[in-house]
Amino acid sequence: MDSKRLAEIADVMEDRGLTRVRVEEPDGTAVELERASAAQPVAVPMPMPSAMAAQVAAPTVAPAAPEPATQTPAAAPEPKGTEVTAPMVGVFYAAPAPGDEPFVRVGSKVKAGETLCIIEAMKVLNEVTAEADGEVLEICVADGDLVEFGSCLMRIG
Repeated sequence: MDSKRLAEIADVMEDRGLTRVRVEEPDGTAVELERASAAQPVAVPMPMPSAMAAQVAAPTVAPAAPEPATQTPAAAPEPKGTEVTAPMVGVFYAAPAPGDEPFVRVGSKVKAGETLCIIEAMKVLNEVTAEADGEVLEICVADGDLVEFGSCLMRIG
């Protein structure tokens, strides 16, 4: 795979917000690209020659004493509503096309069978529909985010 093709794939990854992609060519060559997202910096260990490692002294840091707990943390409130989960891995789209109004917003009233969003997987657009009537309480992902199978897309109550 040439560097021009790798650069094109990297551009698509950045445009779509993807952090990892694997591409297999017809000749059997495969390449896997991964980039760190801005929210999750990734530290990559670098091997150090043994002669150099002996010269580097490890800094010593005394652990901080734990502060006494004054209160027990309150339990997180139970999320309200029913989760609408991703039926597959793909890219979440809130609108039918770029620049269009989203299918739903927080506060939108929806009916069973109404389209809530689209998930693009392998160049196929798959509609995600409401299973019951209700109101959109929360949208858990942003337009263009890569979603995993079973991850919460939104909550309907």
